[in-house]
Amino acid sequence: MKILGIDPGYAILGYGVIEKNGNRFRACDFGAITTDKDMPMPERLEALYNGLREIIEEQNPDVASIEQLYFNNNAKTAINVGQARGVAILACVKGGLEVAEYTPLQIKQALVGYGRADKKQVQFMVKTMLNLPAVPKPDDTADALAAAICHGHSADSARIIAKLK
Repeated sequence: MKILGIDPGYAILGYGVIEKNGNRFRACDFGAITTDKDMPMPERLEALYNGLREIIEEQNPDVASIEQLYFNNNAKTAINVGQARGVAILACVKGGLEVAEYTPLQIKQALVGYGRADKKQVQFMVKTMLNLPAVPKPDDTADALAAAICHGHSADSARIIAKLK
């Protein structure tokens, strides 16, 4: 199974594509789509959409996993990130992908075994599980890879539960 992980943002949108075979994960591609702060918001959203569509066409993932938005104190930032998240979901759906959504707590639980793990613990597990020489940068990239790994674990659990029914 090939999974596209997305950490939504309008300045930096992290992405990571992994391949899961059995219990093993392998990184296929990862990075960040960035937009300039001086660009109008509609152009930033278009750049995010087009960038993700290119990645989907190049990597041909089977499914997408995206981090759910958690509310912070800055409503304007939350709205802008929500718009970027919507554009990311649209790019995936237009690319023919099913989209799975996970909270930050679920992602941390899947990687570290503790939903309140700190960012460094999650980054270490991403590096370790994907056998990477260093933690992917920027942080948004590591977060996107974490979302993909989370889905790899969760999809297996869902299949096992479905077989038991």
